Amino acid sequence: MNLGVNIDHIGVLREARKINDPDPLMALAICAQSGADQITIHLREDRRHIHDDDAYRIITTSPIPVNLECAIEPSIIEIVCALRPHRATLVPEKRQEVTTEGGLDVIGHHNFILDAIKQLKQHEIEISLFIDPTREAIEASERLGAEWVELHTGTYANLYAMRYSALPHSHHSIEALNLSRNELDNLLENAYGTIVDAANYARSLGLKVAAGHGLNYQNVTPIVSIDTIEELNIGQSIVARSVFTGLATAVSDMKALCQR
Repeated sequence: MNLGVNIDHIGVLREARKINDPDPLMALAICAQSGADQITIHLREDRRHIHDDDAYRIITTSPIPVNLECAIEPSIIEIVCALRPHRATLVPEKRQEVTTEGGLDVIGHHNFILDAIKQLKQHEIEISLFIDPTREAIEASERLGAEWVELHTGTYANLYAMRYSALPHSHHSIEALNLSRNELDNLLENAYGTIVDAANYARSLGLKVAAGHGLNYQNVTPIVSIDTIEELNIGQSIVARSVFTGLATAVSDMKALCQR
């Protein structure tokens, strides 16, 4: 299982004080030496963490491939074309969201996505679409000409946190939703089964399959066992652990969990 390490949250920490430290660029060699197969960054329209200069410096100096997440907004696509990362992952964006809340609407925004894909392919950039794990989204992605789909694992991750949370009455607890343990077990099993089915179906259509969102050291092992998924993109949990262990250990610990 390949591991893409998302370093956006290093930029989040920097933006807390609006200074130049810590520099996301400094993570590249550490991640590569610690087992990361890819660096993932998200150049958002609001530039809340990664800036244009960060993206340029990371893409031009990274010793491993860079996956640049971006919206389909035309001015962003132009920047991505100029930067020419190894891969562009098209994602939905809303200014008010804390993090990406769901998959790209590959059916409703078909024409806009198709225009973006055509432009990116002219610059020899590999295309991935960040989608909800549904057959309809997978079929639409295949028609659009994407090489990859990245399955949104947020529902699974949230249910896992609710099922195994040690914090009673938190927003990630069974008590908060007034669910029985059996009911939550069924919901979690169904969410996991949806990811398995989506990964298998995408592979059957010739798409490469990645997954990400909300994955951490506790919930990642069942996802690793899905052999039709070949890559995970994980960020917040790795950067959070690095505060206590250092980035090299945080990355190598996650990479160890990615061994099948």
